[in-house]
Amino acid sequence: MKFRLDTFTMLLLGAIVLATFLPVRGSAAETLSVAGTIAVALLFFLHGAALSRQQIIDGATHWRLHIVITALTFVFFPLVVLPINGLSGIAPQWMPEDLGLGFLYLGVLPSAVSSSIAYTAMARGNVPAAICSAAASNVFGMMLTPFLLILLVSTSGGGSFSVLQALRDIVIQLLLPFAVGHAMRPWLGGFLARHENLASRYDQCVIWLIVYSAFSHSVVSGLWENLPVTAIGLTIVLCFALLAFFMLVAHLLVRRFGFSLEDEAAVVFCGSKKSLASGLPMAKVLFSGHPGFGMIVLPIMCYNQIQVIVGAMLAQRYRRLIDAAGEQRGTATP
Repeated sequence: MKFRLDTFTMLLLGAIVLATFLPVRGSAAETLSVAGTIAVALLFFLHGAALSRQQIIDGATHWRLHIVITALTFVFFPLVVLPINGLSGIAPQWMPEDLGLGFLYLGVLPSAVSSSIAYTAMARGNVPAAICSAAASNVFGMMLTPFLLILLVSTSGGGSFSVLQALRDIVIQLLLPFAVGHAMRPWLGGFLARHENLASRYDQCVIWLIVYSAFSHSVVSGLWENLPVTAIGLTIVLCFALLAFFMLVAHLLVRRFGFSLEDEAAVVFCGSKKSLASGLPMAKVLFSGHPGFGMIVLPIMCYNQIQVIVGAMLAQRYRRLIDAAGEQRGTATP
């Protein structure tokens, strides 16, 4: 089976190439940074307006499944990446400190919303559960991610992370716009529902802007001089290993608790994925002005592309299994 890189992935790669050869500098870089901050605030405002309150409330209906997904996302994943980051004493020799911080950040990110739901649907899995879990993960992730990152960095002995500034920026640039957007949902919800494609395009534009701005800043600061090609290759390998490990753990936990095959698909996709859409905007707030920003976001960018490719293959496998199970029960899924 052949897989092609989608258009958005190609655009992200193009942003990195463009930043490598034509990085934005000086006053233009400052202007682009301000534009990115405003764009991120508007992004979370729109997410707040698009998310219904019922989606949050419904998250409690299948509590065992959601506990498993939440534990995978915010407990097991951070604990696994803790000893392999560049801030710890047992980190690999090839891993620079900023790259290690990026793996810590990857570990505490919420689950991906769109891809988790899309792959669960493709697999004919429990879509309502995936919607509730992924939405709740991102809502709570805006609060949990910075706190968990602070905790892990402190545990690892990192001292370059400003706790108070990070919390202040998260509240002002993320939580406040999200809350205001949700308060305005009665007026904006219908419009956003009718223009989902437009909102999705805006998400992608913001991510592209962040990637280009971030890598421009990092290239000017000497990113490629400080990050050897071998480190990039090993980062990709490590991201593959992390994804495979958590998909396997999710599979074993589901079987242990006796969930259905449809629930298993939701847990595997929601519990192993990490959100690029939330991760890059939050990273821009948390690591604003950091000279190693490009190195910090490299793991989430690699992990995201890997999870897209592997998820597509795995979703088709689950679909065959679920269809076969439905036929055996005499109630094949339509």
